[in-house]
Amino acid sequence: MNTYSVNTQILRVNPEIPEPEIISRASRVLLEGGLVAFPTETVYGLGANALDESAVNRIFAAKQRPFYDPLIVHIAEKRDITLAATDIPELAYMLAEKFWPGPLTLVLKRHGRVAPSVSAGLGTVAVRMPNHPIPLDLIRAAGVPVAAPSANLFTRPSPTSAQHVLDDLGGRVDIILDGGLCLIGLESTVLDLTSDTPTILRPGGTPAEALRETLPELVIAGSHVASENRESKPSPGMMLKHYSPKAKFLLFSGGGENAIAQVQQIAIQLIGQGKKIGLLVTNEEFDQFSGMEAEIEVLGSGTNLAVIGQTLFSRMRALDKKGVEFILMRSLPREGLGLAIGDRLFKAAEQRIIDLDLPINFSDLLSSE
Repeated sequence: MNTYSVNTQILRVNPEIPEPEIISRASRVLLEGGLVAFPTETVYGLGANALDESAVNRIFAAKQRPFYDPLIVHIAEKRDITLAATDIPELAYMLAEKFWPGPLTLVLKRHGRVAPSVSAGLGTVAVRMPNHPIPLDLIRAAGVPVAAPSANLFTRPSPTSAQHVLDDLGGRVDIILDGGLCLIGLESTVLDLTSDTPTILRPGGTPAEALRETLPELVIAGSHVASENRESKPSPGMMLKHYSPKAKFLLFSGGGENAIAQVQQIAIQLIGQGKKIGLLVTNEEFDQFSGMEAEIEVLGSGTNLAVIGQTLFSRMRALDKKGVEFILMRSLPREGLGLAIGDRLFKAAEQRIIDLDLPINFSDLLSSE
């Protein structure tokens, strides 16, 4: 796959009242087939005209993303769902009325005008309306739906700042609209409305509990739906490895009252083997790890999952910049946003969780590099 190569321009934009001249300039780039990165309430997206197959293909080239991993189409008005989808069920309109604009993506039947590569050649399409003035103004100015996955290299942690986008895609995107940090920091929830039962394919910024108030029959697809095969996926975020730092990510569960002591011991063993390690910890855990010869990034209070979601990817990237070889973290409760956070951690660890209640073979940790 050829890499899309351009001279990247970074334009600072007021995230509350975007400057019309900057938005107009970026919209022209989209209509000319270029790529524009922009903030949303979830993460930064890498946008192209969803009706232009050549432009959409540039997204895959820039991200080095396989064509069987689909993109999400972004719209600026609820009524514009008809620009991307067809045979739209009444349920979709009801959910849009309640949750849009916001971090909920609906999988529907794809309209023929949408570039097939957006949907990995499938007959479905993922659609959402972001809750952020910059993409809303940009989409309105362009007058077309915008296909936009996260603005990072494929499998890397998602970007929550313009600097993250530049780190990954500098020279591969025409314009980066810098609107500051993203509020949620986790991608949208993807809800499939094309199956018999509404099914969450990817947990995200809209908690399952909120959806169940409207959809009591809601199903959450298990992690077994993820795979590395080259068959087209109905939703982004369904690969075995995703959201991954460069360092080997070790995710720990269980252990009870001895959990922190066990993680400390594993960290000490890794350090003894000459490994540079990083730790992702909550505020409450920090004092217990602070004396170690390790790089430590604090996520926030374990009682505030919204803050942890907001900081997770940026802290992963910070440890990568510090050159650590291993990142260690304890798992978090999976209620509310914890379900989405757990999904990201599970895939960052390449679907492997180390159970502290079971015997651990330290050599296996080293050999998994």
